[in-house]
Amino acid sequence: MTEPRIGDVYGEVLRDALAVATGIGPRPLVGGRLPRPVIEIIERDDGLINGAPAAHYLDPPADWQPYDHRAVDRVRGATLDVGVGAGRIALLLQDRGVPVTGLDISPGALAVARRRGVRDLVHATVDDHVADGRRYDTFLLLGNNLGLFEGRERAPALLAALAALARPGAQIIAHGTDPYGTTDPVHTGYHERNRRRGRLGGQLRLRLRYRELATHWFDYLVCSPEEFAALVHGSPWRLTDLDTRDAPYYLATLTLTP
Repeated sequence: MTEPRIGDVYGEVLRDALAVATGIGPRPLVGGRLPRPVIEIIERDDGLINGAPAAHYLDPPADWQPYDHRAVDRVRGATLDVGVGAGRIALLLQDRGVPVTGLDISPGALAVARRRGVRDLVHATVDDHVADGRRYDTFLLLGNNLGLFEGRERAPALLAALAALARPGAQIIAHGTDPYGTTDPVHTGYHERNRRRGRLGGQLRLRLRYRELATHWFDYLVCSPEEFAALVHGSPWRLTDLDTRDAPYYLATLTLTP
């Protein structure tokens, strides 16, 4: 067997999900729709494979979870939507008159967000965007994008880069998931394997797949609120609010220290 070709999996998923939703797309359509469901495949380094429908990336606010609404209601000032994806959050903020910039490393995702009406988009990592000289009051890491902290090794650099992009008094609002409520031995065994390797229990090693494409393997973090607080400790940021009313999901709000 050959390995899949490395490519912009997320961008391809969003492009086809938009084609299903609108009936317009680059691939042949049957009856105005793609002739198959758009499923994003998530492969973990222990062999676990899950598939998830991609339509939720396009959800309008009426279909959002309560924590998404609480997150956007906390936004103030110039905002950077980190991992903008198809632009669902940015579009609502634009409608509210919030100056919002969408940041993503996926060219395909940015093309979909632009087509849906997001006006200000940047193709870069957080680290690379520091050199652009732009500064923000709010950073959003929604859609479980607290995972971009990756683990103990990456978290300090990401927090420092966000601080370099921040105006005085800036805030980070991040959506995370506490993975430790499960009793499934497939997951509890993975947590223990991680800990034996010196990693956080919920530090995932993943790649995404779609059709003939795959991403490179990457780390993505799901952690408890307590673990996240430990990652933030000693950084330029202070954990000022932890909203756990939708457990196992939570919103962590960080404030830039003077």
